[in-house]
Amino acid sequence: MAREQLVDGHGRQIGDVRVSVTDRCSFRCQYCMPAEGMPWLARDELLRFEEIERLVRLLAEMGVGDVRLTGGEPLVRRDFPRLAGMLAKIPGVADLSITTNGFLLERDSQALVEAGINRFNVSLDALQRDRFYEMTRRDALPRVLRGLETLAAFPEAHPIKINAVAIRGFTEQEIPAFVRFAREHPYEVRFIEFMPLDADRNWKPESVLRGEEIRALVEQIEPLEPETREPHATARTYHFADGRGRIGFINPVSEPFCADCNRIRLTAEGKLRTCLFSINETDLRGPIRDGASDDDLEEIIRAAVWRKELKHRVNEPGFIQPARSMSAIGG
Repeated sequence: MAREQLVDGHGRQIGDVRVSVTDRCSFRCQYCMPAEGMPWLARDELLRFEEIERLVRLLAEMGVGDVRLTGGEPLVRRDFPRLAGMLAKIPGVADLSITTNGFLLERDSQALVEAGINRFNVSLDALQRDRFYEMTRRDALPRVLRGLETLAAFPEAHPIKINAVAIRGFTEQEIPAFVRFAREHPYEVRFIEFMPLDADRNWKPESVLRGEEIRALVEQIEPLEPETREPHATARTYHFADGRGRIGFINPVSEPFCADCNRIRLTAEGKLRTCLFSINETDLRGPIRDGASDDDLEEIIRAAVWRKELKHRVNEPGFIQPARSMSAIGG
């Protein structure tokens, strides 16, 4: 069934939904979660697979065809490949992707590819074992790298993107290793500016290592040539001048891309968020479990999306950091 295209009050057509399937994670990354003491959602608070499928199907009918599955860490959700397979079969879902920390890829790569996931983003903030531990608070780098090798063996999984959060005083030392990594392996390395979504509330503007600074450091090692930015793309991508490898920069703090943002988010317990930095949320789990029809849900979704924020206002006076950290929102 086709429905009218989902649009916000600023005329932007919504085509992308980020669906968090759990708030739990096997790592404790400094820019995302506290070292300990994180309260977890109870199992019955999470959207059931059938509820996620219903909402994704409804959104697909409204023209939202790009679906990214996130967490927390999505692979810790029991039987996750089954959910991926359910969503891959929905008419109108043109792109089904996942963001993962890679810890369970060695176990799950084949099941994920067979389920129909066609794009993979792997979070990897350091390529030195001690510094990986410093950032994630887990000694897991060898296992993540093995998982990447397992995933890379499947042609259907490419392109594989590596996401590194860029924090001043930390990431500068990792750049030479990531340049080699991007040139020696079939992965696109992308640096993401540190955003104010950390549970410890340690973010400050001066801790952001800006994309243009990273690019300058990369070009001291290898020259880059820019590629054309596609509409709604979050990354500004470049290829190395000799053609060996690609690298990208996601600069939401220094170069916001809000003007053509076409994304909405669904948290693990069924809250609709219209911006990563939203202060308000719209409950969808309650209406679903109270017997709402698809038309009822469509009305609720359209009303919420119509109020989608024009921009995130991170760089403006009076900016308020969301109460949720990144792991609770969905990456």
